Amino acid sequence: MTTKPIPAPAKKRTSIGSRRNPEAEAAVLAAAKDLISERGYAGFSVDEVARRAGAGKTTIYRWYPTKADLFIAIYTAERSTFVPVPDTGNLVEELAQYTTSLWRFWASHPAGAALRGLIAEAQGTPEALSALRDRFLPDRTADVRRMLSGAAARGDLLSDEVDDKVALWVGFSWFKLLVGELHDEGVIKSVMMQIAEVRRNS
Repeated sequence: MTTKPIPAPAKKRTSIGSRRNPEAEAAVLAAAKDLISERGYAGFSVDEVARRAGAGKTTIYRWYPTKADLFIAIYTAERSTFVPVPDTGNLVEELAQYTTSLWRFWASHPAGAALRGLIAEAQGTPEALSALRDRFLPDRTADVRRMLSGAAARGDLLSDEVDDKVALWVGFSWFKLLVGELHDEGVIKSVMMQIAEVRRNS
């Protein structure tokens, strides 16, 4: 049985003072993406990222104070390229198209593993939980919130439902990510129809 060789450490990169060296930062993110893809959250360490990138661990911690910050950087680096935001005027279609693109991005890119790592890290440290709740979620749910708010402006749903519907969308999508069911795209449209449904007063 053959085993995958361990990547050799990269040549040590020089610092340029307090400014980030773009080459070094790119190397750190590339090493982090490869490592999270290969070993998942349990096998991820800043020590190994530093070794592969040829960067000092203290430098990485200066740029990314916690593993959560590094996971967020991995996630956000290419997401906008892979996940377009539709604008069709039909909320169900917008949510379904967007969710499908996002799931495919999670399944095919290190960002999916990075998000799982971020969620796991948030269960263990208050700093990571704060990063997830206060920095990651508001930015990463902005597209869905914009679609729902647009539907509310058109009168397709009630404006006071938007927050709850964002939470429902996050819960559904993250559940599928965490249990490894991103291939189950057939359920997306029916769940988006439920999320888009206007609440009726009894």
